[in-house]
Amino acid sequence: MDKYQLDLYTDYLMVTFGYATATGLSNLLDGDISHDTFTRFLSKEEYTSKDLWQQVKPTVREIESANGVLIFDDTIQEKPSMKENELICWHYDHTKGRNVKGINLLNCLYNADNISIPVSFELIHKPIKFTDPKTGKEKRRSEVTKNELMRDMINTCMQNQLDFSYVLFDSWFSSVDNLEHIKVKHDKDFIGALKSNRLVALSMEDKLQGRFTRVDQIQWSEQEAITGWLKGMDFPVCLARQVFTNKDDSTGILYLTCSKLDLQWKDITTIYQKRWKVEVFHKSLKSNAALAKSPAQKIVSQSNHIFASIIAVFKMERLKISNNFNHFALRSKLYLKAIKTAFHELQVLKAI
Repeated sequence: MDKYQLDLYTDYLMVTFGYATATGLSNLLDGDISHDTFTRFLSKEEYTSKDLWQQVKPTVREIESANGVLIFDDTIQEKPSMKENELICWHYDHTKGRNVKGINLLNCLYNADNISIPVSFELIHKPIKFTDPKTGKEKRRSEVTKNELMRDMINTCMQNQLDFSYVLFDSWFSSVDNLEHIKVKHDKDFIGALKSNRLVALSMEDKLQGRFTRVDQIQWSEQEAITGWLKGMDFPVCLARQVFTNKDDSTGILYLTCSKLDLQWKDITTIYQKRWKVEVFHKSLKSNAALAKSPAQKIVSQSNHIFASIIAVFKMERLKISNNFNHFALRSKLYLKAIKTAFHELQVLKAI
């Protein structure tokens, strides 16, 4: 990897408010570096989580803490007008309840002391084409599931000797395989959300007799955690229910499971609130790092642009550490500076 070109391209993603193109960056540099140089940079070998780790490792070691958490979540960047391929294809968006055409990105964020660093990522590829027997339409599928990718990413984080206390995730990643992978294989703890129909036994006797109850049918006490056994799992977990008010004043209910049995309701819900950091990360990727702004057609170029967007957000987080303002404040500051420069240049042109 050419680190100088990566630095230039990621800086460009942090300041551009339009499409991110190799020609645009070359023009920004007054042609000192040709657009072909950046085109070749994006179209070389695909950059992966290993490359990301090499970029972020020094910063992670600076802020690393035993109280750190790993946060997993995926996001979809819609690309409706781009030509379909194994990367830009149809994915189910649970926030919209339908399939959308775009890029599906799975991220692992390390959070410690209010600093969030991306430490691993996977792009969801769907190279296998098949015909849906119900509709007769051609569809695509991945060779591995997102849950399998998540477990591989946890393995990598353990190999990299990351210091953390919990793995946090939403209900889409609360499978038995994932929970056992975290607790049994790696002896780490988790706090994850559960779907309302998840089955649980409230005693060992109930578990042995096969008497399971949906979590939304348990007689919950307010702000109290209970012990239970999720169906299909051999070890007990702590269960908690959190009732909250949405922005539209509607009532929401969150069911949580935690592998650490001595945590209280307040501890579980407080730690799980850190999961929101990955939502902020995804918002910054889309709003501040030109995630959707690449017109590249080749899969490797598209993938490397996404990699660069992740690095750009990481660099913003570094600036947040040193300057004490968030990503959106940084972008506003840059935008205001750009407007002032343009306004001044306009006055000069008018005076000619």
